[in-house]
Amino acid sequence: MGSGQAVAVFGAYGHTGRFVVAELAERGFVPVLSGRDAGRLDALASATGHEARPASVDDPASLDRALAGTAAVVNCAGPFAATTAPVAGAALRAGVPYVDVAAEIEANADTFAHFADRARAAGTVVLPAMAFFGGLGDLLATAAMGDWTKADEAHIAYGLSSWHPTGGTRLSGTVSGERRDGRRVRFTGGRLEYHTDAPTTLEWTFPEPLGTRTLVGEFTMADVVTLPSHLEIPEVRTSMAAGAARDLADARTPAPEAVDERGRSAQTFVVDVVVRSGGEERRALASGQDIYAVTAPLVGEAVDRVLTGRTRTVGVASAGALFDAPGFLRALAPHLTVDLRR
Repeated sequence: MGSGQAVAVFGAYGHTGRFVVAELAERGFVPVLSGRDAGRLDALASATGHEARPASVDDPASLDRALAGTAAVVNCAGPFAATTAPVAGAALRAGVPYVDVAAEIEANADTFAHFADRARAAGTVVLPAMAFFGGLGDLLATAAMGDWTKADEAHIAYGLSSWHPTGGTRLSGTVSGERRDGRRVRFTGGRLEYHTDAPTTLEWTFPEPLGTRTLVGEFTMADVVTLPSHLEIPEVRTSMAAGAARDLADARTPAPEAVDERGRSAQTFVVDVVVRSGGEERRALASGQDIYAVTAPLVGEAVDRVLTGRTRTVGVASAGALFDAPGFLRALAPHLTVDLRR
């Protein structure tokens, strides 16, 4: 476990950040709270007893102070188009691993493009999209691939019972949409393409109790960056439960509301990953409660494995490239129920 190592959490007072802080503390790490809002940091510090170190992405020296003496940094502050480069840069200056929970496709792609050489030269880890979107799908697809070295396609179906987005999700979505001029993005033919055509729908049969659901057939998420970064799959598609997509699109949908002692919402999910090669098909599934809350154990397990040397490479790498995917997924019980159906 954490053995008292300090881990900085930038954006600690945000919805996901609070889950991450609690998870790290539960694992024996010492969270160092950081972010630009000193008042919210102080309030969280008073409630948790952890040290607060205000910092701003516009002030590199403040980021250096926030990371001083820490073993790693987790960036939970969106929009990641604005925060990734400054916080990852501070991590490289400090010589510590960087982990983020970015679901912004463009920000994830930028991380691979701009930090690969620097992180490899420093011999450290930069791990983007270590979250429900991007990290979990990548781990499931990697586990499903097994001994396959390549596949024709991967399809990740998100069966969310509902989606009450946080303010951070809405802001990141707005920034990401602006960066692509409102176009939709897909990964096909081995590259990202941008389109203005209307999304399709499809019927997908999940395990019970979810059953058969209508999905938005091309609801592209960070998986189109993480999977192709290390898996030879020319077609990567992600689909979303239509009801959840409508929730996200509706500005009137309220933010998540806690229903248990861990602060989780009532939302449930099933992530169903299918990889196909020739006439063969392999599948992996994961189910749980609250897409924001489950990001915390994903981050916690990642930080623990990075700091204990249980990694496969250095530099910028997605979760599936960095870790033993089946072992990582099984370690997430009881937060996540996993079924690897190869």
